[in-house]
Amino acid sequence: MSTTIPNRGSLLHRMARRKPIGRAHDTELKRTIGLFQLTMFGVGATIGTGIFFVLTTEVPAAGPAVVFSFVIAAFVAGLTALCYAELAGAVPVSGSSYSYAYATLGEAVAMAIAACLLLEYGVSSAAVAVGWSQYLNELLNNVAGFRVPHILSVAPSEGGLINLPAMVLVFLCMLLLIRGASESATANAIMVLIKIGVLAMFVVIAFTGWNSNNLADFAPFGFAGVWAASAGIFFSFIGLDAVSTAGEEVKDPGRTMPRAIVLALIIVTTVYVLVALAAVAAQPWQRFEGQEAGLAQILLEVTGSSLPATIVAAGAVISIFSVTLVTMYGQTRILFTMGSDGVLPPIFKRVNPKTLTPIPNTIIVAVVVSLLAGLVPLEGLADLVSIGTLAAFTVVAIAVILLRRREPDLPRTFRVPGYPVTPVLSIIACLFVISGLHWVTFLFFGLWVGAMMLFYFVYGIKHSNLEPYPNAEES
Repeated sequence: MSTTIPNRGSLLHRMARRKPIGRAHDTELKRTIGLFQLTMFGVGATIGTGIFFVLTTEVPAAGPAVVFSFVIAAFVAGLTALCYAELAGAVPVSGSSYSYAYATLGEAVAMAIAACLLLEYGVSSAAVAVGWSQYLNELLNNVAGFRVPHILSVAPSEGGLINLPAMVLVFLCMLLLIRGASESATANAIMVLIKIGVLAMFVVIAFTGWNSNNLADFAPFGFAGVWAASAGIFFSFIGLDAVSTAGEEVKDPGRTMPRAIVLALIIVTTVYVLVALAAVAAQPWQRFEGQEAGLAQILLEVTGSSLPATIVAAGAVISIFSVTLVTMYGQTRILFTMGSDGVLPPIFKRVNPKTLTPIPNTIIVAVVVSLLAGLVPLEGLADLVSIGTLAAFTVVAIAVILLRRREPDLPRTFRVPGYPVTPVLSIIACLFVISGLHWVTFLFFGLWVGAMMLFYFVYGIKHSNLEPYPNAEES
């Protein structure tokens, strides 16, 4: 096996060069994360604020048949999850869809996908931290009758000075991530088990209030309503891809990563469907619209006690903490991979010899995310996060097809069932959801990706580890 080394090559040739599959970074990251911890990464990043809010917006659209909306959304998300599982087994490195694009579609496309991931993980971390401050206030009020002063608990756009609790959460996540990947994974696993326990408590109690009459008018708006609700619910499944950011710290990644993705999908789907069924059976669907703290309200009516509402608020606080921790972890590992590839400055790949974590990288991410969470109105960025995530999902499905054609004999510890129908359906589903976004979203998304590509042409293309070669393909 040899690498052809001709001249520097044309610009287009350099943009299209692909990172050889299996090329490992010479890093000091330690492989300490096992199957259980990695599965909890996927569950932790996925089960967040969505399940606590989505029923109040989607049940009015579908009625009790919202249960089927969750199944449809899980199927669509599962198509992408299976594609991630195959690539995670075939290309078991950190970097998620950035690394997969680098190995299949070339360096320039990988940088564009990196821009998508920065939106998905960076902005999501900040937005989730803002939500955490709201639930923390609710919990403090229920337990001690105390609230963080308005001026310190909301962003300036809402009349406050700064969102201090959100910034504190980001700082706490930073400390955990600096301490070590294994410690962070363990803390996340504990928090995930707690929030699954809280949701299980909701299901059990809500089932005691089961009223078949609430299910009588099961699909008041027909399949159109079920389908419409599934589009909104789809975003509650985003987060499963976080598993693919941990490739360099996972034990036996070729086998562990695909299994963790599939297990996380099964766990998340089961929890969501049970919560949805218990909720619509315990409360008439007409009462969900505009209902605040819907899960807590249902428990209050079933039990007549405020204690369940307090427990749900505590579960939400813990749930959001784990989401922020995992999304920040994913962000740091994507940037670490890019630094190791040379397309970002070396500071992003620097690892502390004691903690074996990329401390400078983690501090930079924490500072940026905390400033976003504490000072910047993020409401208008939700669609940008969505289009970035869906673009990354689309590229992953394309990468599966390309890799099957180019590397048919490449060892794969997991193969997408139903190939090539599954990845094609994944592409169609993602493009369908993207098509419903406003044109302004496409404009700002184009500007953001354009800024990343400008950085690539100014810095990345010249400092890439593949720069001596017009095409780093091994033959």
